[in-house]
Amino acid sequence: MTPTPARASAAAAHTLLRRTSASPRRIRSGRPRGPSPARRRERPSRRAGDDELDVAIVGGGMVGLAVACALSNMPLTKHLRVAVIDSNPALKSMNYLKKDGIPDSRVSTVTPATISFFRDIGAWEHILQQRHAFFGKMQVWDYTGLGYTRYNARDVSKEYLGCVVENKVLCNSLLLRLQEQKEDIGKMVYPTRLVSLAFPSKSRNVGVAGLKPPSTEAEELRRSNLVKLDLSDGQTLYSKLVVGADGSKSNVRQIAGIKTTGWSYPQSAIICTVEHTAANDCAWQRFLPSGPIALLPIGDNFSNIVWTMSPEEASRHKSMSSEDFVMSVNRALDFGYGPHPNSSSLDHYVERLFSDFGGTAASTKECFEVPPRAIGLISERMAFPLSLMHSHDYVSKRLALVGDAAHTVHPLAGQGVNLGFGDAAALAKVISEGVSVGADIGDLSLLNRYETDRKAANIAMAAVLDGFQKMYSVDFGPLNVLRAAAFHGAQYISPLKKNIISYAMGDSKSPLFS
Repeated sequence: MTPTPARASAAAAHTLLRRTSASPRRIRSGRPRGPSPARRRERPSRRAGDDELDVAIVGGGMVGLAVACALSNMPLTKHLRVAVIDSNPALKSMNYLKKDGIPDSRVSTVTPATISFFRDIGAWEHILQQRHAFFGKMQVWDYTGLGYTRYNARDVSKEYLGCVVENKVLCNSLLLRLQEQKEDIGKMVYPTRLVSLAFPSKSRNVGVAGLKPPSTEAEELRRSNLVKLDLSDGQTLYSKLVVGADGSKSNVRQIAGIKTTGWSYPQSAIICTVEHTAANDCAWQRFLPSGPIALLPIGDNFSNIVWTMSPEEASRHKSMSSEDFVMSVNRALDFGYGPHPNSSSLDHYVERLFSDFGGTAASTKECFEVPPRAIGLISERMAFPLSLMHSHDYVSKRLALVGDAAHTVHPLAGQGVNLGFGDAAALAKVISEGVSVGADIGDLSLLNRYETDRKAANIAMAAVLDGFQKMYSVDFGPLNVLRAAAFHGAQYISPLKKNIISYAMGDSKSPLFS
């Protein structure tokens, strides 16, 4: 939720749009060839074997489980045969996780839009029974001390800006909801991994008429129009639609031959959990010369650290002693690298100047605060490289990509998983629309609706975050002044502040300066 570098964002968006639109589709698109709306809704064939599915979701992470949960919850799709294919042992755990345990370092900051989606599919009540941390305030500043921005949920008449939840709690809550929806969830989850995919081909030989029993010929003909999935445990499945939810190195995407555009950042991120002497109810982010450091509340006296830095620095910080690491965190969030932004007569003048732009938001009156100090490291430190990636296509016939399989973004605003949940909601909606008119749910023209809905939104967010990364990674005098002006603008121009908050919360689908 920081001021947007409009030019950098526009340039990145143009690059992504140009590259991802450069190659024509390999499969011809057209109007859905399904029955008219007056015809009966599509139902799974009663003669179909246990190895035939309507939707095969490859990847049982947060986004893949969200697709399964949404389809199992919607009236028009809950009858579909859906399978989740993933060898992750965590898929077998479906009990509430204890709130008094040590928080995991892998967390997500879910937006109000994501929370609304989880409520719609019935999974949010399970999260409320486990550890989570709502926050209603956020402070962003940089190491120069020239400016800061405070955000408050009251600025947009909301109760909170977001909620920090451990990834394992998100997955567990979706599994618990699926267990409520399905009598035997064990038949839905395949604890194995995908070995190969074979998509339908017009030239496929399905047998010679008259040489096989009619039932065998009919079965071969039906299966010839489905995707064949070979699994590592020897099973073979057939599905009308395959959903690739298997992460940034998606095997499904690679097998389908879908190309990507992207680049690696010269940065890595360290994540971990720290402890305070008192509860933290605010999200904090400071931009440092090597990248941003974020301190996110995770409940009780714990906070999550997401610290972006060079790979060399990440290696050093990961290997240093716990005591030295905590000292380094406190230095980065407090007095290190530069002074605190101070309220001055100039700030009051700027506030009066910008007050003419519109009604005053509550946080324009809030002064800079020093974040709570960490007193201990209570989790392991994990490091991973950062990159931006975007698939040229999200869909092809009988295939849809969601989440990191379709796109990855810089984590500085915590938007990656929210984009994935947006994909899950949009894809489930499109499948439901197809079922309502009796269309083939794997038809490309139907799936194109999903791509049209999500690609523009995801590219816009990726471009904004890429612009942030570039703007705040340069230590240059004139640019520092421009950044300070951006902080002041976001702090004191209430309409701009509200627009930034709404966009980050998922309430606005348009870029900030469109």
